[in-house]
Amino acid sequence: MSGQNGWIDQVEKMKGEGMICYGRVRLRAVEPEDLPRFVQWFNDPEVVENLNMYLPMSLVEEERWYEGLAQMKPAERPLAIDARFEKQWVHIGSCGLMDINPTALNAELGISIGDKRYWDKGYGSEAMQALLQHAFETLNLHRVYLRVYKSNPRAIKVYNRIGFCEEGCLREDRFSHGQYQDTLIMGILRPEWDAKKENRG
Repeated sequence: MSGQNGWIDQVEKMKGEGMICYGRVRLRAVEPEDLPRFVQWFNDPEVVENLNMYLPMSLVEEERWYEGLAQMKPAERPLAIDARFEKQWVHIGSCGLMDINPTALNAELGISIGDKRYWDKGYGSEAMQALLQHAFETLNLHRVYLRVYKSNPRAIKVYNRIGFCEEGCLREDRFSHGQYQDTLIMGILRPEWDAKKENRG
């Protein structure tokens, strides 16, 4: 089978294997072979410019981090982002949900596209959509929020387009390049996600 039907069948098969799929991306568990790429990305000043990272990372440190994943709650383990490129999947970044509150049904979202060849091509947006779909429709969360530096207007624009709205500002919360900067809190509720989904449909 080929064409669109073949692609749909492939997506359904991946869902059965534990993949989270949306558009041209899939989210999957992090594997040991991913670690050297993480080390490369997170030692790149351009990649970590808008992340809460400022010290060099070694492969040994990343391997220790990976060993600790088994101790984390399954729903809070980070996920690798793969992009569909031609006829293969390419690992381009990571994302995940943190600090899931089982009473208020909320969680913090984090995402990073480490492979700069895939910046500004919509892959990050699709990964966000996949993770939000998982958060609301699988984990039954009510609210998902994130932190973004006010100095990162490109990301803020993407989050607004997806449906996040600004909920607050942590003033002078970050120190970078010799000065203090603000951090914005942005969030989206399940009804807002559902409305966006209906509009997309």
